[in-house]
Amino acid sequence: MSAAEVRAFWQGLGLPGLIDVHTHFMPKNVLDKVWAYFDAAGPLLGRPWPITYREEEARRVELLREFGVRAFTAMLYPHKPGMAAWLNAWAAGFAARTPDCLHTATFYPEPGAAGYVARALADGARVFKAHLQVGGYDPADPLLDEVWGLLAGSGTPVVTHCGSGPAPGKHTGPGPIGAVLARHPRLPLVVAHMGLPEYGDFLDLAERYPQVRLDTTMAFTAFTERDSPFPPAELPRLRALQGRILLGTDFPNIPYPYAEALDALAGLGLGEEWLRAVCHDNAADLFNLRGDKGV
Repeated sequence: MSAAEVRAFWQGLGLPGLIDVHTHFMPKNVLDKVWAYFDAAGPLLGRPWPITYREEEARRVELLREFGVRAFTAMLYPHKPGMAAWLNAWAAGFAARTPDCLHTATFYPEPGAAGYVARALADGARVFKAHLQVGGYDPADPLLDEVWGLLAGSGTPVVTHCGSGPAPGKHTGPGPIGAVLARHPRLPLVVAHMGLPEYGDFLDLAERYPQVRLDTTMAFTAFTERDSPFPPAELPRLRALQGRILLGTDFPNIPYPYAEALDALAGLGLGEEWLRAVCHDNAADLFNLRGDKGV
């Protein structure tokens, strides 16, 4: 599907563009390893996972701009100690040369994590990424308590892969991250992938904690519905949480065209007001982007 079709979607809603809170940019050697993982997704997950937008970095940025994505993120994450500070330095440079990217940072449970998170915040980081499945760590690890406190205190969103899809991890599911929220109830947690497949449990957390949001990354698409369908009975709750659902796509690592994610949202039948909130307005409010031309 063409960029023109993506633009027609948001123009038809009367929006100035899209804001995508879940896109991936990272150092080439790290992204190459991520792509190698998806290339092996057949034996790992039982199905192929072709990467639709396997392009050079500059072209991927250009594609998002062609789609009319006026702000996006550089979701990146460590899988071992000693990586996070280096990734943060790369992400700061990427944000500096890519003004429509929301300066993204990350962390790992290790001595010094609070220090480099504080530095990232001081340097202008606007959103963080935590990946409990790939990182294989308990979010309630004492080494992260000060980190969560810094993010809660500064009101900085943290997009967190805490659901058990596409494959469960030792610390995925609502329990581990729920323990963090119990200690830091003001934490602006964004649950990636709607928390699939534990949709209902993560909707529970959003209803319990006013600062919890969910992103739509890969949810509702035909690819995901095959194995992790969203329960139709939960649609009224999704409608009621209109102000706390954010557009996410997983670009460039999606196994289908970008427009399919938008069509899947429209197919829920929750109305144009809901779509406007999810595809732009909620993130614009969260990141103070209303009327911000330069992002």
